[in-house]
Amino acid sequence: MLTPTPLEELLDLAADVIGCDRRTLPAGAAGSPFITLGGGLAQAVRLQARAGRQLGLAVDLAQLLGPAPLADVLARAVPVPAAVPGPPAGAVRALLPGQRAALAAERAAGAGAVCQVLSAELAGPLDAGALRRVLAALGARHEGLRTVFADAPHGPVRRVLAACTPPLVTLEAAGAGGGGDPVAAVHGYLAARARQLVGRPGRPPLVFALGRLAGGGHLLSFVYHDAVADSWSAALLWQELLADYDRAVHRRPLVRAVRPGPDTAGRAAVAGRAGGLRAAGERAARLRGFPAAVDLAEGAPRPAVFDVRGERLHVGLDVRLRDAADATARRAGVPHGTVLLAAWALAVGRRAGLERLLVGCEVPRRATAALLGTLAPCSATVPVGCELEGGVDYFLRGVACAFSEALGCADLDTAELARELGVRPDRSRPVLTPVTFAARDELLPARVRAGALSARFHHGHAGAVTADAALTVLRWREDPLLRLEFAPAVLSRTRAVRLAGELRGALAALTAASSHTPVDDLLPAPAGARGLALPLP
Repeated sequence: MLTPTPLEELLDLAADVIGCDRRTLPAGAAGSPFITLGGGLAQAVRLQARAGRQLGLAVDLAQLLGPAPLADVLARAVPVPAAVPGPPAGAVRALLPGQRAALAAERAAGAGAVCQVLSAELAGPLDAGALRRVLAALGARHEGLRTVFADAPHGPVRRVLAACTPPLVTLEAAGAGGGGDPVAAVHGYLAARARQLVGRPGRPPLVFALGRLAGGGHLLSFVYHDAVADSWSAALLWQELLADYDRAVHRRPLVRAVRPGPDTAGRAAVAGRAGGLRAAGERAARLRGFPAAVDLAEGAPRPAVFDVRGERLHVGLDVRLRDAADATARRAGVPHGTVLLAAWALAVGRRAGLERLLVGCEVPRRATAALLGTLAPCSATVPVGCELEGGVDYFLRGVACAFSEALGCADLDTAELARELGVRPDRSRPVLTPVTFAARDELLPARVRAGALSARFHHGHAGAVTADAALTVLRWREDPLLRLEFAPAVLSRTRAVRLAGELRGALAALTAASSHTPVDDLLPAPAGARGLALPLP
């Protein structure tokens, strides 16, 4: 029997993660990109992780989601770079990308501006002892759960403690009774006490909080600072926590071996990335001609300094619209997240009277398989150039390509990119990304079982926003749910409700149209809409 080549082995892995016949995939992969063969971000991440773990090959995530044929992308896979030893525990370390901004935001606006909450509603018998053993094992494995910050003469620094079990606090009263939504009550309680929970000097800025719910259930909440984790990390942590809990209740051993930290995995990623990072100047050249900002204030005066206080709306979708979006994605050969991003860009563009706009998209900064398993703030919000033109499928594929281009530039600093574009600093608005989009439905299932325990996840809101309007996909397959967060100093609740309705309308119009229907014919501009853009130089 002939030994398969590395490309053949990678194509077998690709067929497995996409869920297609491995005998027919090579023919399609020779001329079609990954996304048109049924792959999305979640599948690309799984393929990248398995290629590194099983074959020792590094596949570029941005190229996987780009327009190049899948076979060409896989043929460019290179050996996984050797691990680079990280600093010893307790040593002073430079801040990771994004940490300085998160710590500065906390000083300016308080802990509530930089704290996130992801909770699991637990049904079934809860073994508190097993839970504490799991938290101890997680703390031993992940440096991110042992990271502390301190002030130094030249600015804040971080250290990784040699040992530190994530704290578990018990909530006695919050959400235990009374009317209304008990989960929302717990989240409100945690948001109001964010500073006390994550602001203890010399301790990692994170905590687990356990409270009882009516009917005997529990709510276990992970409260964390943006400087130690991101949405990817939170999803990873919950997956490991529940898998470990199942082992712990059955008295099976838990893994405590240290995973590669962000310093080790990150330096290996940079060392192994051929050609270095893409220059900000090259990226800026692709974005010239797009508005520097979209102002949803509709002519009302903005606050002199962007007010991080925010509110949120939940936007539910019926299953018929979800299924129509899935069908449109399959027809156009794009992930369903692209259809949602396109609908959001269309709704915002029509509201502002724009044919081209930048939408800030949350993307992972996890270039290697090692970083995929690292708990650290390795995400970025990067501007994606959306052009509302052409037929529906042309428009959707253009958005998908723009997203893949932006994914390849995740390492670029947004402020540096703004300087390249000639955009002057403006404290009244987020630079380049006043409107954002994040698809988190693929990071964590709506429900997970761990032995006799079942978990249903709830995303909290600490009362702060980083954009004028931010759309997040929370759930898709089961009970589809989106969340619209907005800055009330810029967008009133009434206008936010109207914008949410326009989003539903844009999604319905996109999914009901034929592939060649011009995007210009889908939606009329809302009454009173006008160009509210700041042009790039």
